[in-house]
Amino acid sequence: MFQFSHREYLYALALIAAFTFFFVWMRASHRRRIRRFGDLELVGRLTPGASKRKPLLKFILLMLGFALVVTGVAGPRFGTKLEEQKRSGSEIIIALDVSNSMMAEDIQPSRLERAKQALSRLIDRLGDNKIGLIVFAGEAYTQLPITTDYVSAKMFLSTISPDIVPVQGTAIGKAIELATNSFSPTSEAGKAIVVITDGENHEDNPVQAAKTALERGVNVHTIGVGSLQGTPIPVRNAAGQRDFIKDRAGNVVMTHLDEKTLQEVAVAGKGIYVRAAAANMGLNNVYEEIHKLEKSEYDAKIYTDFAEMFQWFFGAAFLLLLAELLISDRKNKFGIFT
Repeated sequence: MFQFSHREYLYALALIAAFTFFFVWMRASHRRRIRRFGDLELVGRLTPGASKRKPLLKFILLMLGFALVVTGVAGPRFGTKLEEQKRSGSEIIIALDVSNSMMAEDIQPSRLERAKQALSRLIDRLGDNKIGLIVFAGEAYTQLPITTDYVSAKMFLSTISPDIVPVQGTAIGKAIELATNSFSPTSEAGKAIVVITDGENHEDNPVQAAKTALERGVNVHTIGVGSLQGTPIPVRNAAGQRDFIKDRAGNVVMTHLDEKTLQEVAVAGKGIYVRAAAANMGLNNVYEEIHKLEKSEYDAKIYTDFAEMFQWFFGAAFLLLLAELLISDRKNKFGIFT
């Protein structure tokens, strides 16, 4: 298993784009100054030793070295020993609405993207709890079965979009029903479903589904995403331009947060309803409820020994940076990289 000890350092790789822009700007500025001095061809004859390609080569080597240093600092490592350990936790299944209405931008950058960001932070806090992921629109689908593999959970979470569900609509009841049937059948751990949606249910009876879940020992929490005032749903038209979804009469469709339905679902499932706000989308409140759930012991296979790989990245970076220092800006007699 490959992972990073400090993944947050990888954000520094974004600096490569800034460095590249600055390099291109400097090269263009240098050419403009030469043009003011005289004809480019004539200046080239007057400076026969100046290389046109070596500065670019040196910059590429420098950026590759920088990327390897950043990767090394992030702590790359491979799992080398897999052991079975006893752990104790609850089971939580997230049911995430991926209908088109979740693309509304009354919560920036969009309802869906903000929900994904908040869920990613929740996964980091789960400890020994198991997690599953269900997506739904007109139908509900299992995206990730119940697991302790948080790396896979975050990977699947990052790929979620309305495109992965072929049937549009909002079937909250089907999502709750699928989640209820997705828990470990023999586990005695506390179980909870967290539904994240704008609440505009068009397909079924989510309140009855929550009651059924509760009868099977599963609490249902709901998080409402969106504004009560309503907002249009952005879409790209045939010309690729930004537009909004319209009904058959040509009127712009407005999507509203249906708090009443979500409150009723939470009451039926003996959970809590939270209206999404701020960066955590209300998940802190839900996490406190999850923390109260009964824990159950289970066997988990985890990597307990890792081979650190940072030295290989630092070594390769050193060689590239050394090569960059040794390469002259001038042409050589062999005509290589002129």
